[in-house]
Amino acid sequence: MFPSTSPDAGRESWSDGPRPGPAAPTRGHPPAPRTGPAVAEGERRGRGGPRRARRAGEPARRSEDEVDEPEEEPVAPVEVHRPLALTIAGFAALLGVGLVLGAQTSGPGHRLPFAFIVFGVQLLFVLAWTMAMRPPALLLVGGISAAVAAAADIAAVQSDVAGLAPLGYLAVGGFLAAVLGQLVRRVDRVRVTDSLGATLLIVVGVVAFGTLIVLSRIPAGTQAITVCLTASGVALTVARLTDAVLPWPRLAPQVPRGAAGVVAGAMVGTLGSALLGSYLVTPFTPTRAAVIGLVAAVTAVLSDLAVGYAEAGRLMAGEPPTMWVARHMQGPLGGFALAAPAAYAMCMLFL
Repeated sequence: MFPSTSPDAGRESWSDGPRPGPAAPTRGHPPAPRTGPAVAEGERRGRGGPRRARRAGEPARRSEDEVDEPEEEPVAPVEVHRPLALTIAGFAALLGVGLVLGAQTSGPGHRLPFAFIVFGVQLLFVLAWTMAMRPPALLLVGGISAAVAAAADIAAVQSDVAGLAPLGYLAVGGFLAAVLGQLVRRVDRVRVTDSLGATLLIVVGVVAFGTLIVLSRIPAGTQAITVCLTASGVALTVARLTDAVLPWPRLAPQVPRGAAGVVAGAMVGTLGSALLGSYLVTPFTPTRAAVIGLVAAVTAVLSDLAVGYAEAGRLMAGEPPTMWVARHMQGPLGGFALAAPAAYAMCMLFL
């Protein structure tokens, strides 16, 4: 029931009891607007209460504290230069032919012609790798590496027993001499810790070519050199030719190489070594030649690919590009340098 007093009349104050609520709106009139204090937006959000369930397909609300992270921009792949890939393929083929033909000139008491050919390849390796990696005291490291190469070839020819022990001692001595030479100058001393890997690769790569001379003194060693270096040369050449035609799929956007070239090079190199093994005498068979050729081909191709990744890393780090010729000779030379001890190991273990 409605109160008997008029709404305009004064009301008696209530001392006890709850405060009466607002009067019910009269029939036919809308309720009066709210005149209480406005509730702040932060307080309204802070109130606990049931939240409306998100419908299917409706995007979730994002909090105000969430910050939009910038999206990573896609890296444009490096362009593959077809004439450059063809040139590197031709250089790898010439290098393989020269080493294989040089191994055929080697014979008992007649190792010097092959040693001179290997020494020329070692000098190319020193030039390319020192100019590409640029260690501190570049001339000193290059000179020590060339001296170690000459000493390794002499030790491989003149030693009484054909073995790798003299080459190992020379590699350790040459590395220590190169590091000490970098420590002498204060300017180069700061960078010597960063260049230990580069110095070690240059010295060990030079000595690795000397294993070919040691291998030529072992029975069936010349044939093993022929099979392994043929597989390596074919693998490197086919890989680069495939990159010139079909560099796909790209292994990395910054590296102008494709997976098709790496796989095709290893397969064709293995096939070539198996065919060559069918024409060689015992202990070679097509199966044995295919196995040692596979190891040499994969080693050479992966070494060439690793050189490409290293060059891309140096460019991404902001280092200035090195000499054009040395930079692109580095891959095939590194592939043959690593294939040489692989051929020696397979000849000792498998034949």
